[in-house]
Amino acid sequence: MDKRVSVYRREHFNAAHRLHNPAWDDAKNNIVFGKCNNPNYHGHNYEMEVKVTGVPAADTGFVIDLKFLSDIIKEEILEKLDHKNLNLDLPEFAKLNPTVENIVIVIYNILRSKIDTKMDLQVRLYETPRNFAEYPAE
Repeated sequence: MDKRVSVYRREHFNAAHRLHNPAWDDAKNNIVFGKCNNPNYHGHNYEMEVKVTGVPAADTGFVIDLKFLSDIIKEEILEKLDHKNLNLDLPEFAKLNPTVENIVIVIYNILRSKIDTKMDLQVRLYETPRNFAEYPAE
């Protein structure tokens, strides 16, 4: 029997964004996105959980070295997103609406490229205490 274990790392970052579809007029953007379509942007205090699942290594007992995971998150996610305007500062969102759904996919893809594929990865991103997205979805 395989003894898979999930470990988690929780982090937070602050970022601004604007939800807007340039193919729509202002009226439709305001109807669909409401206050989130503010032309001057708005911000969130994002909470992020990164879940890594695998079999603990016989020699260390680790699924993944949590210091290594912490360092990757800091270097690849926090330094890139924290205190940034997602629409203006990140090329990933130049043509992608920075909804919580799209942000969590971008974060997942960045981390997935850095974590051994023998381990499962899942990212949960809280935009507010009551609104969050998870990728991949279970």
